[in-house]
Amino acid sequence: MKLLDRFPKFRLPLWASFLGAVLLAGGITLLALWCQPNALRTVLTIFRAQPLLIILNAMPIGLLLLTFTFLFRNVFFGAALVNFGVCALSIANRIKLEVRDEPVFPRDFALLKEVGSAMGTYDIRFPVKVIAVVILVSLILAAAGLFVGSRPFPVARLRGIFGSFLGAAASLGILAVLIFTVYASDSLYNSFTVSNAYYIPSVFNELGFPYCFCHQFTTYSVDKPEGFSKSEAVGWETGDTSGLGKDVHVVMVMNEAFSDITDDPAFAYTEENDPLPNLHALRQSPHAISGHVVVPGFAGGTANTEFDVLTGMQTNALSATTTSSFRVVNRNLDSLFRVFSKDGYRTSFFHPGDDWFYNRENVYRWLGAETTRFADEMENLQYKGRWVTDDYMARYIENAFEESVADGKLLCSYTTTIQNHMSYTADKYGAGYVYPEVPLNVSVSEQAETLLKVYIEGARDADAMLGRLTSYFSGTEEPVVLVFWGDHLPYLGDNQLAYAELGMEIAVQADDLANSLAAYETPFVIWANDAAAETLDWESAAPALDLPENGTISASFLGAAVLELTGRKEESPWFSFLNDLRRELPVVQKEAYMKMDGTYTKLIGSSQLEEIRKWRCWSYYKLMDKDVAE
Repeated sequence: MKLLDRFPKFRLPLWASFLGAVLLAGGITLLALWCQPNALRTVLTIFRAQPLLIILNAMPIGLLLLTFTFLFRNVFFGAALVNFGVCALSIANRIKLEVRDEPVFPRDFALLKEVGSAMGTYDIRFPVKVIAVVILVSLILAAAGLFVGSRPFPVARLRGIFGSFLGAAASLGILAVLIFTVYASDSLYNSFTVSNAYYIPSVFNELGFPYCFCHQFTTYSVDKPEGFSKSEAVGWETGDTSGLGKDVHVVMVMNEAFSDITDDPAFAYTEENDPLPNLHALRQSPHAISGHVVVPGFAGGTANTEFDVLTGMQTNALSATTTSSFRVVNRNLDSLFRVFSKDGYRTSFFHPGDDWFYNRENVYRWLGAETTRFADEMENLQYKGRWVTDDYMARYIENAFEESVADGKLLCSYTTTIQNHMSYTADKYGAGYVYPEVPLNVSVSEQAETLLKVYIEGARDADAMLGRLTSYFSGTEEPVVLVFWGDHLPYLGDNQLAYAELGMEIAVQADDLANSLAAYETPFVIWANDAAAETLDWESAAPALDLPENGTISASFLGAAVLELTGRKEESPWFSFLNDLRRELPVVQKEAYMKMDGTYTKLIGSSQLEEIRKWRCWSYYKLMDKDVAE
């Protein structure tokens, strides 16, 4: 400080220091927005239409500036530090968007080690001019602080260190309160108009990086389980091996909104007009296992079901608040892909949608998929309405299978379809499309009837996809296991309109656990062609899974069951644990459980509670701490 005192200073009065803080905060906000990949002019146009965004972006920067102004007792020194820090973070966001099409989140600070090791794997083009401008502005502000200071605070007691820390603490305190109230508000965040609410990078670009970054402090949280011990979890991670399984191709298809709601007595379908003939036929096949999986969400949350099936963790157990599992994934994780990959399989994920949706492009790399293919890499796409058809994806799977066979590789593929995605309006498949009538034993409104017609048309095509794949794989001498299920039930109107009018228990809001969990049940079938049935010794392997009589299991157990069926139960201690837990509690959905006899309960024994605790703690370790090599 003695060195700084040698510079002649112009002392600003208190009001001028605060005014300077406001103006400098505005300037830093503009510079931070200019650092982003989109044009500043575009952002300002959006801000003019929604002026509250100006305050929401500038407020956290202003409060940070006040914090350091109090500490340094100099508004320009505070501005220099805040400008450098905020703009550096903004530049990091720009680089991450360009490299991985994903913004910077607050949780990234916990991954600095991973970021450092990953730097060498990307071709990063640093915005040299932008970096130079930020450094230059920061130096100019610091230099200004050498010549322009602030007058002492008028209250003598607050002029020293105590006053500096009190002012800084107050500023940070206000910022913290705002982050956990105003910035945490989903209703406020969702009230702003954006071009694509599902594309997070676009939202960051349009609403402003400072505001979106602050909003993310309270989203996508992961709760540490009570009693978690990292050293204890490390002890569970022993016994990984490979090469124990049977050599069969594994083809997994998660079909958008696939369900068997048409089996409900409210419908009057006959064998002649059955919309799901292939599913029903497979349920009678000696080489098939069928039942229902209890998925994480109702009428949405496709990626959450992917996460549960592939990792064996549960989205609904990650946080007490609603979360998106793929948004909390930011590191390599154990998954089905990694188990099959160790056995020499080609592992692939196919989805005829955008790679940025649910951040799948990055997440599937972290899950260990060797190959990912999205709509932009698929040729000659075929559409029915606005979505790629299930029939196209069936052919795509067949081609991928043939390529693997030609290359002498076993295939483990996971496909998420998209054709039967909502909304189920009359124009879904184009103006004038004629939908088959839906025979009913009850009367429903015209709106509900339209929803059902459109949805069941997609379900009919999904079942045709199942039939096509079983027919195709029946004709090959290669051993193939096909796993086919739905990601969630369809959205059929506000307040479960169509379900309620049909009188289905899915619409019942009651204390009956069976009724409440019915909203989360979708059908699954695991089928083996003749070659796979022989390779696996199906007559012994299928019953050995010990599925409950009603065939209902949590989605988190489906992938583990596939590993056991193909002889890989002991290759992974994690998936082995899940298979053992499944035999105790086939369904775990938050605090609701289904026992092996098919009864539901909220009360389980102490040993079972301990197993659930182990599951939660082990999941937390895998998600947050375990280092998984590529």
